[in-house]
Amino acid sequence: MKLIAFATIGTAALLSAPAAIAQAEWSGEGSLSAGYTTGNTETTDAGAGLKATRDALNWRQSGEFSFDYGETDGAENKNRLYVAGQLDRKFENPRWTAYGRSSYEKDEFSGYENRIFVGGGVGYKVLMGDIVTWTLEGGPGYKIDEVRDRTVNGLFIPGQTEESVAFRAGSRFAYNINDNVTLSNDTDIVYAEVSTQLENTLALTATLYEKFSVRFSYDVRHETEAPVGTEDTDTATRISLVYGFGK
Repeated sequence: MKLIAFATIGTAALLSAPAAIAQAEWSGEGSLSAGYTTGNTETTDAGAGLKATRDALNWRQSGEFSFDYGETDGAENKNRLYVAGQLDRKFENPRWTAYGRSSYEKDEFSGYENRIFVGGGVGYKVLMGDIVTWTLEGGPGYKIDEVRDRTVNGLFIPGQTEESVAFRAGSRFAYNINDNVTLSNDTDIVYAEVSTQLENTLALTATLYEKFSVRFSYDVRHETEAPVGTEDTDTATRISLVYGFGK
């Protein structure tokens, strides 16, 4: 409960708007998806997601939510929740920003009870054209992983809480193939002494009608030191119906 409270406070703090952007309009997308996952669970699942951003002259505020759930023969075998918030401070040079970020993950089948990251750093827009955009982010943070109790080959292994200083690196790339089709690739790496997380999502999004789009995506999540008895790599292949709102 302390970990959940810590994550909630951190994310809420980043999602609470500075006065300068309190009146700015939100824009973003909501999605419904169906997919197939491999790794710790091999199943079909359904999911929902929301991404929202609002911009002002000197600030940008963004949030992300996703939830995936699956069952096989009435037994739950996929249940993952992810929430993140980020606040960016813009500078006179439009390529540079400074940011604070908090994220919380709960995955019933990953070997972890809860996972939290809080940190900050700088961002740099490598490419910022109308056709191609590419942003890099990086900076220090603090990582808390609550490992589940588990039994492996008849041996009970008690859970534990692992805390460590960490470093996060992120990449956001998008290529507008034409007015209706976009290819994107998002990468996040959280390095820590205990274990390093890597997540990469490759997606192709095509406009269907006005604000509605269809998206095909392939997601890979890898853990360098996964808990004993769990897989170190999970994949998800998805098709999503996406609705854009705001600008």
